[in-house]
Amino acid sequence: MGRRLEGKTAIITGGGAGMGRASVLRFLEEGANVVIAEINGHVLRAAVEEAEKISPRVTGVQTDVTKESDAKRVVDRAVETFGTVDVLFNNAGLNHAGLLHETTLEDWERVFDVNIKGMFLMCRQVLPVMMAQNHGSIINTASPGALVGLRGISAYCASKGAVPALTRSIAIDYAPYNIRANYICPGVILTEMTEKIIQSKPNPEEYREWYRTARPLGRFGEPVEIANAAVFLASDETAFMTGASIVADGGFTEQ
Repeated sequence: MGRRLEGKTAIITGGGAGMGRASVLRFLEEGANVVIAEINGHVLRAAVEEAEKISPRVTGVQTDVTKESDAKRVVDRAVETFGTVDVLFNNAGLNHAGLLHETTLEDWERVFDVNIKGMFLMCRQVLPVMMAQNHGSIINTASPGALVGLRGISAYCASKGAVPALTRSIAIDYAPYNIRANYICPGVILTEMTEKIIQSKPNPEEYREWYRTARPLGRFGEPVEIANAAVFLASDETAFMTGASIVADGGFTEQ
């Protein structure tokens, strides 16, 4: 591996599992200092233990991104431990299956709290740090559901639809401070969450095959493939890229 993120400090939310955990490992391999923000303490400890096998330049903070005090604590930890924050990867997210008329107000608010409020709070805390140093890269996780209609997950799609608009606004407002903001739209990635969704269906193997063949590349994405996209956006290779998207969905939205 290269050292494309040498000396940079990154916060990765939802960093304990799936795409977040893969990103933690890839960022460390590329030379970054990493702060893992994860709500589940057991998952966080396991992620830190695995990450430390790659580099000691990692720390974990048990974090509920929907709480302003937690968002502040993560940023404070990054600055106290590593001196700055160069990259924020807002990866924490929550899905909810259900037609709109079956979705409760509590379900709706919980999805928006994690997927949008959490993103807002993390950005709100990190932006003053990046402004003071006159550089930074913010990476937000959206979804193909922000680009096309997806069946049966209206709350999730609505929340992810807000991500591109928020990202573009940040890109415009903070460009004078040399702060970039971009977003990734991951397709169906083979994570623990995806496996749980598959196993919850009446015929899991039939659903798995439908999931797989619904995209032109004919396979699931791997967490490391999203992590590689995040490394790219975090690196100086994308220094002239802001307000833009990377769609990594196996061609699903191009059909």
